[in-house]
Amino acid sequence: MIQDAAEDRLQALLDREAIRDVLMRYARAIDRCDRVLLEGVYWPQAIDNHGNFSGLALEFIEWVIPRLRGMDQTTHLIGNILIHVNGSRASVESYFEAYHRIRRANRAPYDVFLGGRYVDQMERRNAEWRILVRDVAFDWVREFEDSADWSKDVLGLQFKSNRIESDLSYRLDWS
Repeated sequence: MIQDAAEDRLQALLDREAIRDVLMRYARAIDRCDRVLLEGVYWPQAIDNHGNFSGLALEFIEWVIPRLRGMDQTTHLIGNILIHVNGSRASVESYFEAYHRIRRANRAPYDVFLGGRYVDQMERRNAEWRILVRDVAFDWVREFEDSADWSKDVLGLQFKSNRIESDLSYRLDWS
């Protein structure tokens, strides 16, 4: 009986960590416009209700990747993750903050910061967790009419896009 309870607690921890991994892979995939990685966080029949888009997650990926590629950079940060596992299903609310550097035609880039929550229904199949339904609640937004000039040397730092293969994270072994 005690061993069963310990195994249940251990499985709950493993499930929660696997769910967090799905969320972190989503952020990496969206910021790097990595279609394959992004497809791997959703079940094939998943739904994503994401601001101006509502429909199948695979259609969301087709819709969002070109929009993201049209931006100079994005950064999605995920925090305050609340997870409730119920067997092979989980309810997950994750706060996010997102930065978008957007370039308008023939004009200087500008910055948009927004925050909200991913409200996910996740499902475990064959020991793998993925998103089944995602609803996005946008809570705030802040637009700036300009952006910093990253071509200049600031504090001796070199700025590189996180979408290019020279990005430091591409040196890591993800296989």
